[in-house]
Amino acid sequence: MTGSLLSNRAKELDAADPLADLREEFIGHNDPGVSAYLDGNSLGRPLAATLDRMTEFISDAWGGRLIRGWDEGWLGLPKAIGDQLGASVLGAAPGQCIVADSTTVLLYKLARAAVAAGSGRTEIVLDRDNFPTDRYVMDGIARECGLTLHWVEAAYDGGVTPAAVAAAVGPQTALVVLSHVAYRSGFIADVPAITALVHAAGGRVLWDLCHSAGSVPAELDAWNVDYAAGCSYKYLNGGPGAPAWAYVARRHQQHFAQPIQGWLGAGDPFAMEAGFVPAAGIARVVSGTPPILGMLAMQDMADLISRVGIQAVRAKSVALTSFAVEAVDEVLAGHGVVLASPRDPENRGSHITIDHPAFRDITARLWQRGIIPDYRNPNGIRLGLSPLSTSFSETWTGIEAIAEELERQG
Repeated sequence: MTGSLLSNRAKELDAADPLADLREEFIGHNDPGVSAYLDGNSLGRPLAATLDRMTEFISDAWGGRLIRGWDEGWLGLPKAIGDQLGASVLGAAPGQCIVADSTTVLLYKLARAAVAAGSGRTEIVLDRDNFPTDRYVMDGIARECGLTLHWVEAAYDGGVTPAAVAAAVGPQTALVVLSHVAYRSGFIADVPAITALVHAAGGRVLWDLCHSAGSVPAELDAWNVDYAAGCSYKYLNGGPGAPAWAYVARRHQQHFAQPIQGWLGAGDPFAMEAGFVPAAGIARVVSGTPPILGMLAMQDMADLISRVGIQAVRAKSVALTSFAVEAVDEVLAGHGVVLASPRDPENRGSHITIDHPAFRDITARLWQRGIIPDYRNPNGIRLGLSPLSTSFSETWTGIEAIAEELERQG
């Protein structure tokens, strides 16, 4: 299919898209300096509603109520927003999700508590292609606790399969740490099957949902997940540095051993007691003062997803990535570009990775043109297609620009 045919097809898909009008709710969608924003899997666009919410909060709540705001609702926001995410995005009943800290800190807390409950088991199972933070945190916990890391290999254009996990787990498995959607390839793991395998071996599972929450439906309760965590600045559009969220299944909360004992994770923080007595339920995951400003934007995206429905978001995601794969095959494959993501949309999240030796060099030139994907070693460009803010025409503009830069590169 020629470039003009693909351009026309993108316009037709936009015209038929039932979610197309929602792009108007995002700030910057019509910025002439950005022709194609294809990095929503790293940092989502802000919603116009968030500008209003933040302005009102600063002038009225913070500026007007001052410290009284803590008693008037701020302290309850981590659990309230956690429940909102649980209902709209994560498939979790109330009282199991909470907003706190960064993804790195929450991964440490959840994993440390999980291995403490491991009844003397000595292994953490993880894959070599997981996001660096996940691997680095587990390496630190292994050294801290005298545990062994058991590595699982994943296909370069795929991810960890149930068969690979079944071969890795055993009587010494305390914890398995995996990503729902692989950060590089976009592969969707079979969460329920893998979780069941780990449970059958007597271990627990910690799932990283950073690259899925808000674009790929999750059913943490139905999947019998033990623990999960994820950031909020990608498909949840919480803004740079927005706090992460944690999920702890209700069955594990009573014995959750908080490894970073802070005052707001205590049962009665304002009692200022000499010893730490953990709060009941999910609140014991908290350590310090909640990052109120950083979590406000999360509410707007959760509201929007609730209004649209996560299944509709997923349908748009599948359509976007399918069109992107089609366009890559038509105009980039002839330049030696290789798809490094699953071709089956059922196995693919909301981003695809394409590889070419020249991509490191041309990414900076793309940014100068207002075409914004991101580069990932060793030689990949990720096209992050945020379903509610990315159009098909925008996707085509980005892929066409990549083809032009490859031609320029020679």
